Amino acid sequence: MQRKNNILNKHRNGLAMIMAIIIMVALGTIGALSLKLISQTTKTTTDIYLYEQASIYAKSAAELALLDIAKYGCSNNYDVTFGNSTEIQYDANVTMQYIYTNNSGPAGCNIYTQTTPVTTTEQNGSVMMDITVTLSDENLTTEPIRYFRRTIQKL
Repeated sequence: MQRKNNILNKHRNGLAMIMAIIIMVALGTIGALSLKLISQTTKTTTDIYLYEQASIYAKSAAELALLDIAKYGCSNNYDVTFGNSTEIQYDANVTMQYIYTNNSGPAGCNIYTQTTPVTTTEQNGSVMMDITVTLSDENLTTEPIRYFRRTIQKL
């Protein structure tokens, strides 16, 4: 036969309920923190991927601008869009300044005038390119993706 007036049985049920509530709160907190960490990791991975893709497109824009110079002659700006309407689109803008000896180049070219003019034949006939690649779709990421590169290419 059981004893009905046992002091331990009365307090044990209340302590078990309090311990269960504490464990549930702890598990909920750990779950919420892990969910937040997973979402931050996904966002960071997406941003890194988009930034690296923009840097590769900057190299491609430089090559396309050099091809445009070789095909059509001197041009001061070159704009290109990478990707089609179903993909991620990047806009690339290339601004060019030409470097010639004694600051005299072909007519219509944006000649880079520096304090010390170019005097050697190795430096003659170069182009300085400022390349800016920007992500067109702002809905893919919370921060704007923009990559800038300056390069000097020989003509």
